Amino acid sequence: MCQMLAMNCNTPTDIVFSFEGFRRRAGMTDSHSDGFGIAFFEGKGVRVFRDDQPGAVSPIADCVKQYHIKSLNVIAHIRKATQGVVNIENTHPFIREIWGENWVFAHNGNLNALPDLSSCYCTPIGDTDSEAAFCYIAAKLKERFCRKPTENEIFNTIKELAAELAQHGTFNFILSNGQWMIAHCSTNLHYLTRQAPFGVAQRIDDDGIIDFSNYAKDTDKVTIITTFPLTKDEIWAKMEHGGMVMFKDGVKIREAIGTPKEAVDDGTLGCTKIAA
Repeated sequence: MCQMLAMNCNTPTDIVFSFEGFRRRAGMTDSHSDGFGIAFFEGKGVRVFRDDQPGAVSPIADCVKQYHIKSLNVIAHIRKATQGVVNIENTHPFIREIWGENWVFAHNGNLNALPDLSSCYCTPIGDTDSEAAFCYIAAKLKERFCRKPTENEIFNTIKELAAELAQHGTFNFILSNGQWMIAHCSTNLHYLTRQAPFGVAQRIDDDGIIDFSNYAKDTDKVTIITTFPLTKDEIWAKMEHGGMVMFKDGVKIREAIGTPKEAVDDGTLGCTKIAA
């Protein structure tokens, strides 16, 4: 299946250190080679880079590395196709307008059945289960609320829709409107929050090292969400099966507790707190 990476923070931050380890899983340290994408929120806008080439070798991914874009919310995805052909329209993350906002969505998993969207105004462009699920969520939110509701109402409604869709398969996803970020876990999703005192981190995929104290201020808070941990020497929290978390300004503000479930056995992970 695919892998995801996201960042939510309280000050514009670049994601290059995490992205450089993550993109290696798209053809070098792992086999997620069916395209990559990354979306950066900038105010009300979204800057999106996608390629149907593997992220590890894509010139577009090289551009992301060189650009050092700073953002409060970023979502990235490396694809290992289970449904839909390998092309640009099937490359995550996907974007839809909801209540006059850009919403960005990425999914890891495989849904075996989806509601009929043929009469829905929000329809997929490609042929993946992921985009169809996002369209269903967007349509149901707009049907239920003609105007933007509170964050608590948004969280509870998405929790309800996620539980419904997760009955049909694996539904790990990350969703953001540029103000907050929601992560839902079916099998594997991990996160950590970096804040003062900042220290040194070493990447798993290529042993790259950074000392965050050289770049961050004492007031900075940066939460990283990813399918599997990216660093060796930080404590990553593993989300539970069916759990959902909302982050804002780098801080966890809402959480729906799931039920403990062993991670998919890849020989590396399987506990709720991981020093990685």
